[in-house]
Amino acid sequence: MTLAPPPAEQRHGLTDREYELVVEALGRAPNSVELGMFGAMWSEHCAYKHSRSLLGRLPREGARVLVGPGENAGAVDIGDGRAVVFKVESHNHPSAVEPYQGAATGVGGIIRDIFTMGARPIALLNSLRFGPPDPDEETDPTTAARNRYLMGGVVGGIAGYGNCIGIPDVGGEVVFDPSYSGNPLVNAMCVGIARHDEITLARAAGAGNVLLLVGASTGRDGIQGASFASASLGADSEERRPAVQVGNPFLEKLLMEACLELGATDAVVAMQDLGAAGLTCALAELTARGGVGAEVDLDAVPCREGGMSPYEVLLSESQERMLIVVPPGRVDEVRAVFERYELAAAAIGHVIDEPVIRASSGGELVCRVPGRALADDAPRYEITGSRAVPVDADLEALAGEPADASVLLDLLASPNARDRKPIWRRYDHMNGTNTLVGPGAGDAALLRVKGTRHALALSIDGPGPARIGALDPYLAGASAVIEGAMNVACSGAIPVGITDCLNFGSPETPLGAWQLERAIDGIADACRILDVPVVSGNVSLYNETPAGPILPTPVIGTVGLLEDRASAVPMIWRDGDELWLVGDPAGDAAALAGSELAWRRRRRGGTPRLDLPAATSVVWLLARLAAGGMSGAAHDLSVGGLAVALARMAIAAGAGAEVELEGERPTATLFGERCGRAVVAVRPADSERLAFTAREAGVPVHRLGRAGGERLSIRAGATRLAVGLDELAAAWGAPL
Repeated sequence: MTLAPPPAEQRHGLTDREYELVVEALGRAPNSVELGMFGAMWSEHCAYKHSRSLLGRLPREGARVLVGPGENAGAVDIGDGRAVVFKVESHNHPSAVEPYQGAATGVGGIIRDIFTMGARPIALLNSLRFGPPDPDEETDPTTAARNRYLMGGVVGGIAGYGNCIGIPDVGGEVVFDPSYSGNPLVNAMCVGIARHDEITLARAAGAGNVLLLVGASTGRDGIQGASFASASLGADSEERRPAVQVGNPFLEKLLMEACLELGATDAVVAMQDLGAAGLTCALAELTARGGVGAEVDLDAVPCREGGMSPYEVLLSESQERMLIVVPPGRVDEVRAVFERYELAAAAIGHVIDEPVIRASSGGELVCRVPGRALADDAPRYEITGSRAVPVDADLEALAGEPADASVLLDLLASPNARDRKPIWRRYDHMNGTNTLVGPGAGDAALLRVKGTRHALALSIDGPGPARIGALDPYLAGASAVIEGAMNVACSGAIPVGITDCLNFGSPETPLGAWQLERAIDGIADACRILDVPVVSGNVSLYNETPAGPILPTPVIGTVGLLEDRASAVPMIWRDGDELWLVGDPAGDAAALAGSELAWRRRRRGGTPRLDLPAATSVVWLLARLAAGGMSGAAHDLSVGGLAVALARMAIAAGAGAEVELEGERPTATLFGERCGRAVVAVRPADSERLAFTAREAGVPVHRLGRAGGERLSIRAGATRLAVGLDELAAAWGAPL
């Protein structure tokens, strides 16, 4: 006999069929507590129902991989018995409703993912997307004001949490587009260092081992936040404010130090932070991974509010909490550590052999659920998409137009290209004394690995061009990978691992399904050609408002390794350096597809192209040039193309350049944004060696000119640009 499902508003987002699967998993109808647990754990945010089968296409193995997807974060070997541990997470929906706390708790959550692994966090990065901050033809003043409010709150939340906990925020990106109005993207990445033998996994084991809930007390904030993050934003979004968590970075600092101290001992069997779905998720994932169960007394959970129900205790997403598995004989030792940091450590239950989670309150059983059913048995949906119809934009005419200095200055001053100092100066990027290159000073952040000669090059970036996802989501995924690899390679590093954050609209529409699948395929193909694994990541779907979905936005966090940090490459050229374009000159109309120039000219179509093997060859050539001491400076071509890249380097160096280019399409040559290209500066004595090395690698290079003087002068066909450094700096420094 099939049980009738409860009314839709009581199913916590579960469909009729999903409710039937819950009944099958339990062998009976769920009670209200169990239904809430399944609703949270089977939400898109936790279960990846529409993306999990696609994520299996990503390469996740490699010689350096120590821990891949499936744990709290990925870990990659960097030599000397050390590993870099890293992951990126989204906090988009909470930030749309309560930007400060949404962003702050996103930072707090990703930090816990890293130190849960036994790694000390050394760096934060972020990728942010907002609607236009200024009114224009597409954005009315009220919407622009709302976008500025969201940006201010998000930046404040990131700064407030990261600065207080003492982890430097060293890099990131900010992109503006009307599609993000009302649905900003807040993707936070954290990077840590651990010794191989101190990496801690989230796998409960050992019947009788004690479950310690440590850190903050449990409140009513964030209940059903996972379900909130799995639905499109609508007119009722402000009413969902209680689903947003509230953070306490000072408490998390204490929690981090205590957990890291314990992680260096053998007193801890497993550790799991309480993030989405709170205690329910921590219990489910710990037991499912370990093939065991748990018996829990909810009355033993420290609560900061009176009268909390079992439902609220199990599903609260209050921040700064960890669940730790400890042998009975070590409980006093572990508690003593937390007491020294003035943190609570409550024994709320123990591990059992039977693979179920049994929780009681007031002496009565309130749930009996198999952990695997919650964590692993959510339905998986095979999505079916329909390709978007290509849009023509007459880019041939634009590509051949001559350009003057006003075009360059307009692009430099555009919201997507101008100086980000008003944002990153709010972050303390020197915390920890490891930062060698911080935000704004290079294509990637550079941090030393203490006790070694190594350095890590870190980047988080979306597709280049930024709007390419609207035209070809496959190339959006592929170019995001190449963009990240180029960033670390321009710093002299080799990419060793990536983490991805996939931000898309609804996968239940034909267009949304197609965009998601094609972007994942693009990431997979680019990673295989680069031979770089995806070791962790996050999927954020249903990013849309009544006005429509966001642009397809795959974001890639890239970690690169410099064996010797003395070989790091800056972005600043020197007087007399010869300037070379490394890679495809891209003087064709397709290079403008999705570019900042085309978008500002309302040419929002075209068919972009990207030669992945050729772009990959550029990445490895840049690393080879750095290792050989040939690169005096390097900068990849992204927003605004070659002209803006030259301007950025000139501003950074305080020295101009004389540049001459060939080609019949000067605008495409100067402002095309095809990724996988870079400007490299070398001393004249090294020019022949650079050209020879490039020929060996099969990479085209073109001599551009020479650095020096007080202005940037460019000749490209019929185009003549000559702009003084002060004028360039004034445009780029336009207030954000």
